[in-house]
Amino acid sequence: MKSKLLSILTLTITLTFTASANAQANPDPKALATAKDRAENAAAIFNDMMSKPDSEIPKYLLDRAEAVIVIPGTYRAAFALGGRAGKGVAVHRTNEGWSEPVFVKLAGLSFGVQIGASKTDLILLVMNEIGLQKLLRDEIEIGGELGAIAGPIGREAAASTNLFLDAEILSYSKAKGLYIGAAIKGAKIYPDDSLNQKIYGKRGRFMITDKVGKPVSEIREEFRTLPAALEFRSSRKR
Repeated sequence: MKSKLLSILTLTITLTFTASANAQANPDPKALATAKDRAENAAAIFNDMMSKPDSEIPKYLLDRAEAVIVIPGTYRAAFALGGRAGKGVAVHRTNEGWSEPVFVKLAGLSFGVQIGASKTDLILLVMNEIGLQKLLRDEIEIGGELGAIAGPIGREAAASTNLFLDAEILSYSKAKGLYIGAAIKGAKIYPDDSLNQKIYGKRGRFMITDKVGKPVSEIREEFRTLPAALEFRSSRKR
């Protein structure tokens, strides 16, 4: 009986690794195009923010961050009952530097007298192990179980960074062409595992637990831009 169970377990593990290897070697072309666009858009937003002295995130905070989440074009619409939705990527620290992108989604609801619609780019810095461990779950709620505060930006921000070191998440948003430190509440982030499985053959939570990682040069070329940009700005390893 034990021998039969061992054989089944061995076969299951073998099939799992085979599926993962096949997904990475030959991802679905449509899924690959979607993932490539999302990764490149996220990198463009980060690079845009960091290219301007008045909007860049202080290096001291980037050096402390355990993960960075970038969600381009978050849509927010409201008429009495409000909603927010977006898709982006998360990268985290590994022994080799910044990881390959893990694809994520954002969704949330809000109540009250409200009307209108907007499109906002979000950048979230996960600052410590508490925030990172919560990110390992299938879903986290910003402003609920996971606290988030508006992050400092620009030339004068470095002087006040000590005020933000206990935060679990620092949040930034771009509205009307300007980046600001914005408090984000009522939004949930969870792995986009439909896409993660097609690209990597893995669920997002298992990718985020990977502390070994790989050098940026070994990350798939289509997804390398954001990890490379973060490596340039903050090369601290775990």
